[in-house]
Amino acid sequence: MPNIKSAKKRVKVISAKTLQNKMFKNSLRTTVKKFNLAVESGDKAAAEAAYKDAVKKIDQAAARGTLHKNNAAHKKSQFTLKLNNMQ
Repeated sequence: MPNIKSAKKRVKVISAKTLQNKMFKNSLRTTVKKFNLAVESGDKAAAEAAYKDAVKKIDQAAARGTLHKNNAAHKKSQFTLKLNNMQ
């Protein structure tokens, strides 16, 4: 345990930020799963709506540093390919 006041504060702040990042990552994973389910079901309209949500969440994750920008670009590219290859 830290003894210095500023170090104690850093521990509290880091734990709060870690919790926020975990919550955001969980919501990102849920959004991605919804998109994948919509694509698998073959519903084009639902897939397009889920695609918009997934891309928005990925952009937000990249902006806040939760995802690396290249990782985000790769995910968005893969989602676009999945959406475009739907019958």
